Amino acid sequence: QVQVEESGGDKVQAGGSLKLSCVISGLRFAGYAMAWFRQAPGKEREAVSCIGSDINSVYYEASVKGRFTISRDNTKNTLYLQMDNLAPEDTAMYYCAVPTPIVVQPSSCSYGGVATWGQGTQVTVSS
Repeated sequence: QVQVEESGGDKVQAGGSLKLSCVISGLRFAGYAMAWFRQAPGKEREAVSCIGSDINSVYYEASVKGRFTISRDNTKNTLYLQMDNLAPEDTAMYYCAVPTPIVVQPSSCSYGGVATWGQGTQVTVSS
């Protein structure tokens, strides 16, 4: 049974930084590509960053490119999202997930469904 637990969300001022963590258990973590999603009020959930199982393939949505950094520690079954220079439009609930299937390229992240979502972690950025 896959379990997902996100943490690290907080309230910060514009220009600040946060590092989100996500522990995923119940699968062979190192063998899977995975992604960070976010959902703002009234908007659809969107993938903001994806990382391949080999860590060499990463994707960033245009609005976060250059500000967010995705990484993973396979020894800790943990996915990270370092978020710098945060802006009010980054305010959202952030989720990590293991979509199936998922193809990660620098220019795109194509993915199917997600069987298990965590509870998410709230990021609020004030101006």
